[in-house]
Amino acid sequence: MIIVTGATGALNGATVEHLLKRVPPSRVGVSVRDPGRARHLADQGVRVRQGSYDDPVALRHSFADAEQVLLVSSNDVTADVVTQHRTAIDAAVEAGARRILYTSAHGTGFDTPYPPLGIHAATEEHLAASGVAWTALRNGFYGDLGQLLGPWQSTGVIAKPADGPFSWVDRRDAAEAAATILAGESPFDGPVDMTLPAPVTLDDFASAASELTGRRVRRVVVDDEEWVANEVASGVPEAAARFTLSMFQATRTDFFAGSDRTLSVLLGREPRGIAEQLADQGAG
Repeated sequence: MIIVTGATGALNGATVEHLLKRVPPSRVGVSVRDPGRARHLADQGVRVRQGSYDDPVALRHSFADAEQVLLVSSNDVTADVVTQHRTAIDAAVEAGARRILYTSAHGTGFDTPYPPLGIHAATEEHLAASGVAWTALRNGFYGDLGQLLGPWQSTGVIAKPADGPFSWVDRRDAAEAAATILAGESPFDGPVDMTLPAPVTLDDFASAASELTGRRVRRVVVDDEEWVANEVASGVPEAAARFTLSMFQATRTDFFAGSDRTLSVLLGREPRGIAEQLADQGAG
């Protein structure tokens, strides 16, 4: 059985949808904090059990009979996330899983200005010591383009701190690739980079937005401290602003400059590029 955590969230919810196109629902189980939100999966024949990264007993029950377990990284900002991940890994091992997969991030490492990369590195370290086969899906950045680019539709400007090359992948592509790996007969061992064929910058986003809308969208570089002050003035907590700033700082020190063709191979096509993603998220 393939067990997927976080199956009511955007990423792994889409992974389960793709997985059900590839394997019978009787082979799929989900471990979710609120089983009521997974009723649509239970109706399709998916095994739904309650599980939480803070409850190892419930996790072991939800992971029972698993050949593979896909762990989504925790987004609980109030928790000790590394401990949560270790608890989930240990529960999967104790439940007898033969392979553990984890949604990591491109650029993962301890020596980085962007804190999540250290969390992923510690989690991968625990996976490597778990004694079972493991796969780290090192996805490029994904999510709400509005948060990345700001209100450029109304201002005609992408005003952000200095950046460098990075991969902004479509979450739908990351989910489809994960399902392909889970359902496939040729597993991937260790870290797997899931990136665009070539990295992009915010200058590239400005060019794509200009072409898409037919009006010029400018990329304006804002001084780090000035940008933080502007964010705080608009109501963003300073800690949150500095967290986002650390991402830009990591891009411009080339932590995300690498690229890999694995995502393209898994999809059997090129991943959705930034122009298509802008169009899909309502750039006009």
